Amino acid sequence: MTDDTTGAPREPGSQWYDHEAGPLVRPYAVTGGRTAPGPSGVRFDLIALVSLDPAAPAGDDPALGPEHRALIDLCRPETQSVAELAACADLPVGVVRVLLGDLLERGRVTVSRPVPPAQLPDERVLREVIAGLRAL
Repeated sequence: MTDDTTGAPREPGSQWYDHEAGPLVRPYAVTGGRTAPGPSGVRFDLIALVSLDPAAPAGDDPALGPEHRALIDLCRPETQSVAELAACADLPVGVVRVLLGDLLERGRVTVSRPVPPAQLPDERVLREVIAGLRAL
């Protein structure tokens, strides 16, 4: 396949991107107009870690779009944060959150949410532990 303007070979997938205009498929089209991730209403923090579910069904799901597959491919080699997935897929974070909600509901990915600040140890306790270790 060649570029119509220059005659140079076109990279696969580049028919959806115009370097001057940006993506030819707008974010609302990618998510089907949805802004919330699935009926479960799960929220994905930017630092939440996403990995492929080892129990995920084998084979290709025809209900998944190319963006879903791109996220799966990005998670295949290693666990990624939501922010990393958005950057690597060149998609807005809001779109990635919606797509991850789809993948989570289909059992394709698992998400490790960050520990809420209220559940983190108190700084005073950590300082006491450090002081105790130094005293040893």
